[in-house]
Amino acid sequence: MPSHVPVPVAQYRLRDETLDPSNLGAYNLYITAGATGLRIGVADVRRNKFVVLEDYQATPATSLAGQLQALVTQHDLVGQSGWNRVRLAVQNRHFTLLPAPLFRAGDEQAYLQLHHRVDPQHETVHHYSHASLEVVSLFAAEKVLADWFQNVYPEGKLLHQTSALLEGVIHQSEQSAPRRIYLSIGHQEVTILAVRDKRPEFCNVFPFSTPEDLIYYTILVMQELQLNPDQDSVMVWGDLMHDSELFTILRKYIRNIRFGNRPFDLSYSYRLNDVFEYRFFELFALHLCE
Repeated sequence: MPSHVPVPVAQYRLRDETLDPSNLGAYNLYITAGATGLRIGVADVRRNKFVVLEDYQATPATSLAGQLQALVTQHDLVGQSGWNRVRLAVQNRHFTLLPAPLFRAGDEQAYLQLHHRVDPQHETVHHYSHASLEVVSLFAAEKVLADWFQNVYPEGKLLHQTSALLEGVIHQSEQSAPRRIYLSIGHQEVTILAVRDKRPEFCNVFPFSTPEDLIYYTILVMQELQLNPDQDSVMVWGDLMHDSELFTILRKYIRNIRFGNRPFDLSYSYRLNDVFEYRFFELFALHLCE
């Protein structure tokens, strides 16, 4: 790693006093990496409880691998071995979902090239199976990041952030429920997911630079799925505030819009009480990914 890469700046660094760094085998380590930055979660396996939440601001013009490696040089947990389980989710628009019966191992790049031209010098292609949904996620990841992860955590799993979102939404959606739209808003990107009867029907990531772009893509998807912005509900997670321009325009055009909750059936340290419930959903939902 180049010595000039700065260590990412922490926005949140919340830890429960019950965390025992000398016994990492009792915990799962979760990491998300994308344009927003790096996010770290640690869950106590026995108590099914998140005891660490850390959020590091993205370093401009620095690769995800460079940011993560810079963080490791000054972090007491990330990069350490001995964890019960490790998951790393990458966030980008280079992914697709495929019905499991159509998937053949070894053809990942061929499937993905319909949506994204892979640069083999800088990217590698991976897949993650959603066994209970009979869906396979295919995605490209930064090569140096994937190589670092495989080297440091050979038993860990690399997946796309949409897989965590999908597992989290399916986990807390209702059987026989009507079609519903879910938004996850990141840095100039929105992931739009549609689920009906605990089955995914639509999933895509759209870039946006203005609030108008955001509402355009949201309404467009709703119309394509024959949903009515005046009647059908939309749930939102992500990096926005109640009084932000983004939420204001969503609320203007969608009557039944509300913020989502953290994944159900998990516990969270009281240290996280001051963090809005609709933030860091994908990080927490990694706990639901096999």
